[in-house]
Amino acid sequence: MGSFQLEDFAAGWIGGAASVIVGHPLDTVKTRLQAGVGYGNTLSCIRMVYRRESVFGFFKGMSFPLASIAVYNSVVFGVFSNTQRFLSQRRCRELEASPSHTLSDLLLASMVAGVVSVGLGGPVDLIKIRLQMQTQPFREANQHLKPRAVALGRQPAYHGPVHCMATIVRSEGLGGLYRGASAMLLRDVPGYCLYFIPYVFLNEWITPEACAGPSPCAVWLAGGMAGAISWGTATPMDVVKSRLQADGVYFSKYKGVLDCISQSYREEGLKVFFRGITVNAVRGFPMSAAMFLGYELSLQAIRGDHTVTDP
Repeated sequence: MGSFQLEDFAAGWIGGAASVIVGHPLDTVKTRLQAGVGYGNTLSCIRMVYRRESVFGFFKGMSFPLASIAVYNSVVFGVFSNTQRFLSQRRCRELEASPSHTLSDLLLASMVAGVVSVGLGGPVDLIKIRLQMQTQPFREANQHLKPRAVALGRQPAYHGPVHCMATIVRSEGLGGLYRGASAMLLRDVPGYCLYFIPYVFLNEWITPEACAGPSPCAVWLAGGMAGAISWGTATPMDVVKSRLQADGVYFSKYKGVLDCISQSYREEGLKVFFRGITVNAVRGFPMSAAMFLGYELSLQAIRGDHTVTDP
């Protein structure tokens, strides 16, 4: 079988869809806490959403991320798996050895996946954040900044994903869809290294040598731990990325990554870069566990294997 395999893309799509379904309720809670008013703490928010909107309230707005993030994960997992396989096969041909995981192969494949993820996921992330942040109360009132929302009678700037994309392209050009891409690159390249590498090695560590491949339980545990590690460590740059992407909904405040870091630190101190780290790490576990489990089990079904195999 050749080094390039389309099955990885199909399995990545299924895993991506599973991660969205599992993670969206917590994403809804996080967004309500950030953008809404009167929710108090996390438990209070969960109770209020459930009491007012039932369980379906936690899945509001899931269609756009379900469609976009599933495709996004399909590409990321397909690129990582095929790149890692290509590097391993090339190295083993030179050494006349059997294919195996090495840190250098995994590191390079993760970095390639991180770069590709920005090219594909930048516009998706930008639109998601713009739609989430356009209703958030503005703390900039203390800085004498007049949001356009006030002048327009607090009307939302965007009426949906398509209108948001069209508005950004019309006002900022195609390059506007990649606002915050440099911060996203600084988040995703090391982030995916700390996503795929811990997953592979944790899988090997958990799985007994006598087993042909990791069990679904091992995949779930290794995937969840890898997600918590990756999202937890990515939080500082995730804060910067989110601020840069939200910037421009009603006014522009930051000139770039360094300016955003400088202004954020000057106004709110070092703690601002760790805002949401607990939610990111806790949410990262079930999302990534579902992602890897969905990926591995669907790959097993597509290939007709009886054992789970690493990406």
